[in-house]
Parts: sequence; structure tokens; C-alpha cells
Amino acid sequence: MSELKSNIAKNLIALRTKAKLTQLQLAEMLNYSDKAVSKWERGEAVPDLRVLLRLSEIFGVSLDDIVKADSLEPRIQPKRRINGMRAFIVAMSTVLVWFVAMGVFMILYFITKTENYAWLTFVVALLPMAIVWMVFSAKWGNRAIQALSASAILWSVALVCHIFVITFTDFGKIYILYIVAAVFELLIILWFSYRWFANKIPRREKKRED
Repeated sequence: MSELKSNIAKNLIALRTKAKLTQLQLAEMLNYSDKAVSKWERGEAVPDLRVLLRLSEIFGVSLDDIVKADSLEPRIQPKRRINGMRAFIVAMSTVLVWFVAMGVFMILYFITKTENYAWLTFVVALLPMAIVWMVFSAKWGNRAIQALSASAILWSVALVCHIFVITFTDFGKIYILYIVAAVFELLIILWFSYRWFANKIPRREKKRED
């Protein structure tokens, strides 16, 4: 067991250093505290299997590469390459959303009963696009990106509701919708601020112990 801890600690340090990630950045990608990452790198604890699999995805190596004593140097992917691949995947997923929206628009446009409202397809597409961003930010992004993605979903919903209301009804107090959205935006800010401070506390305690 001690050999396993030592192997994981050595390999994790090598992977993180080569990818130019701090302990905090890696912790945020794993939804753990940097204190946990520090323990893994000191060989005081072993990540569970789910975390090990996530680490293999982040660094582009196999599970065996993380737990064995073999050198990882030739197989480590630089952070720039990893980030480039992720940006490409997010961009392609975004394009796919709009490609599907275009297809739906064309179908609705050539149907007599819906042709006048076919343009609403592009309005609705804002929401799945924001959801796609949220999914990838939860997987790869830090808390700031996750907060922005959550806000994008919120305001996309508000905009879609606004346009549908003014298109199909005579409701005149649409500003109420944005008041409600602003309240939820405040909740998003408070939630991610709480998570940020909650992660800072273990770091301060660790500095005091040192």
C-alpha cells in the first residue's frame, strides 16, 4: 500500500507540474479541495477509483500510468494541448446546437402554420447552447467559468420567456421576469462565492499548521 501511495504521489506531481497546473486548479477540476490534492502528492492518502479515472482523463494517460512506477515523462500531454482539445470540443458542440437549430428552422419555415414563427427556433437555441457550456464547464472548467455558465442558462431562460410572452400574449409587465431572474442571479453569485470561501478555509488552516 505504501508503494502504491508513493507511485501515485510521484506520478501525480509529475503530471500536474508538466501540465502547468497548480494544486488549486487541479482540485477545482476534480471538485475537491487543494488540501486533498496536497495529501495525495505527499503520499498520505490515495484518491478513490473515480478520482483516478478522472485524473487519467484530465492528463490523457491510462490508469496504469498513474499507479505504476514507470516513467510518465514521454506520455504527459502539455496543458496547452489539453486546453486546445477542450476548446475545440466545446466549439464543435456549440456549432452542432446551431446546426440542429437551423435544421428545425428549415422544417418549420416550410410548414404553412409555423412559418411565421420559425425564427423562434434560434431564440430557443440559446438555452441548449448555454446548457452545453454548463456541462463542459462542470467537467473541465473552474468555478468562475461554472458561474458564468449558470448565469448564461438563467438569462437564456429569461430571454426565451420574454420573447415568447411578447410574441404570443399581450402581457405588459414583462419586467417582473427580469426581477425574478436578478434574484436567481444573486443566488448564483452567493452560491459560487460560498464555494470559493469554503475552499479557501482549508488552505488557510494548512498555512497555519505549516
